Amino acid sequence: MFFSVKELELKKVRFDVTFPPGEIEYYDGRLRQATPLEADGVAELLSNTLGEIRVKGHLRVVMETDCDRCLENARFPIDSVFDLFYRPADSVRARADEVEIDAGETEIAFYEGGGLELEEILREHIVLSMPMQRVCREDCRGICPVCGQSRNAVNCACELKTVDDRWLALKNLSTKGI
Repeated sequence: MFFSVKELELKKVRFDVTFPPGEIEYYDGRLRQATPLEADGVAELLSNTLGEIRVKGHLRVVMETDCDRCLENARFPIDSVFDLFYRPADSVRARADEVEIDAGETEIAFYEGGGLELEEILREHIVLSMPMQRVCREDCRGICPVCGQSRNAVNCACELKTVDDRWLALKNLSTKGI
């Protein structure tokens, strides 16, 4: 769904959309939609601005990806409200090379051309809503570094021998000449 600046000059645009899994591609290829993405809200052109667009709404989806610890499937429900502001990219190019921005301007994104694509807005919001550490569960034990089996499924008896690299050079010294 495309929000055209020309259309937004005339009226607010309301949206209530559902994107089935696979319709929106995510950046790293590992992140996938497990359920349909449902989003509703409104896009409007703010008055007394030079083309600033506000998109606010609500989205619901369950995302899945590989667990960072054990590589099993991990699911993440996202039920989020968003209130985003976009300015034309031309407004930045018109400024000098270096411009100080205030704290409020750090929350503003930019768009090029005649408007915004809703799929892009939702994709970015979902990716930013995902946790940094993506684990299948809090007590995930990960993969054994020795045998490579999932510690959640198998209680392996592997013993990890730690070597202190600081003493490695002394290991090869011979005491024969002493």
